[in-house]
Amino acid sequence: QKIHDTVTGNPVVLYMKGTPQMPQCGFSATAVRTLEACGAEFAYVNIFEDPELREALKRYSNWPADPQVYVKGELLGGSDILTEMFQKGELQQVLSEAGVTIKTA
Repeated sequence: QKIHDTVTGNPVVLYMKGTPQMPQCGFSATAVRTLEACGAEFAYVNIFEDPELREALKRYSNWPADPQVYVKGELLGGSDILTEMFQKGELQQVLSEAGVTIKTA
């Protein structure tokens, strides 16, 4: 229920190892950089802070790996999928269509 509330209560959520300021794995760092490259504001959950949550997340999403990125409650995937979508311009479109707040310089 906690996962459901988080992913439906935030436009973009990144379940990651560490924090955006201190990612604890390369895949999490890539996901952060990709979302930041889009200018997307996002919530994050450090899965290292709660091992039970990490296991529950895998069951919730039916996705064995992390990080996991959700937009408007829907799982997009991990850093590889995020990067591929970004390179094709699809991620920016998904974020825009979802009404995600984009930070501008």
